[in-house]
Amino acid sequence: MGFPETFKALSDPARREILTLLKEGKMSAGDDADIISIHRKMKDEHIIEAVGMTRVVIRNGEVVEAGEPKVRFCPLAKRFAAPVDPITKESVQKNIESRIKNFGMCTNERQVLDRETFVLFGASELMSTGLRTKTLDAAVICSDGAGTVIVRTPDLVQGLGGKMSGLVSTTPHPEVIKKIEEAGGIVIDKENAKLDVLAGLARAKSEGWTKTAVTIAGFQHELAEEIRAKYPETLIIAVHTSGVSSLENAERLVAASDLVFACASKHVRAAVSKALVQGGIGVPVYAMSQAGKRLIMDRLIETDQQILVKNTKLPVEYMGKQPEPLV
Repeated sequence: MGFPETFKALSDPARREILTLLKEGKMSAGDDADIISIHRKMKDEHIIEAVGMTRVVIRNGEVVEAGEPKVRFCPLAKRFAAPVDPITKESVQKNIESRIKNFGMCTNERQVLDRETFVLFGASELMSTGLRTKTLDAAVICSDGAGTVIVRTPDLVQGLGGKMSGLVSTTPHPEVIKKIEEAGGIVIDKENAKLDVLAGLARAKSEGWTKTAVTIAGFQHELAEEIRAKYPETLIIAVHTSGVSSLENAERLVAASDLVFACASKHVRAAVSKALVQGGIGVPVYAMSQAGKRLIMDRLIETDQQILVKNTKLPVEYMGKQPEPLV
C-alpha cells in the first residue's frame, strides 16, 4: 500500500498529526513505516472511571484528560499508595500517573502478577481466595491492554484487578497479552481487547469450568440478568456501582447478583436490606446469596486479621466512614 492509500485509511487525529509533521519537515511523503507507527500510537487509548467517578483518558502512557469527580471523599482512596484526599481532578490524575509509573498500567510494561492485597473484602481479593480454596475454578475479569480475560490463578487475578479502576475501554498491547497467557490466562479478543464478559463466560463453559466468577459494572443490571439466565451457576460480582441511576435498577442488580459492592451508591445501599452478610463499613460488599456468603466466609477463614462477628440488621452504615456525597 502506497502513501496515499495508507494515509486515507487513518483516523482523522492521525492524519492531522501526519500533516503537521509533513509541514514541519519531520517526515516525508514516502515514510509508510512512520505512518504505521503514528497510527498505532493514535490507537493506544484507554478510558477508565477512576476514584470519585472521574473519567480519565490515557494515551501512550500519559494522562491526557481527567474530568471532574462526582464524589469528593472515599475512605479507601485515603489509603492508596498515592492517596487521593480530597478527590479532585488533580489528585486523581496524580494517582493514575503513579500507577502508570509503578506498575505500568495502560502500557506495555504492565505488571500482571501480584500477591499483595489492598483490602480484606476487595473483589480481586475475594476471587483470589475462591481460586485458592477451589470454591471457584475460573474468573472472568477485564484488564487494561487485554480486554476480557479468563484467569485461574490467584496471583493473576490480584495482579490484573487489585489496582485497576473501572475500565471503560482499552487497546490491545501484545506484550501484556503475552504476559497474561504465560501466566495461564486466556485473552478473549487479542485483536481489539473488547470488554465482553458473555464471550468470556461462553469460553469458560466450553473449557469445562463451571464454578466461574464474573465482574460486572453497576449500571449493567440487564447484563447481570442475562448472565443469570444463561449461566445460572455463575457467581456474579457487581462492582463500580457509584451512580446507579435508580432504586429500581439497583434492586434488579441486587436480585441478579451474588456479591454487590456499595461504592458511593445511595440506591444500592437502599436495595440490600435482604443481604446475608456485609463485609466492611466504609465501602462495603453485600452477599446476596449463599454462594456470595460462602466466598466472604472463605476470606474470613483465610485471613490472619482480627475480626468481629456480630448478628445485626443490615445494612450497617457509619456516617463519616463512607463516600461523600452518595450518588
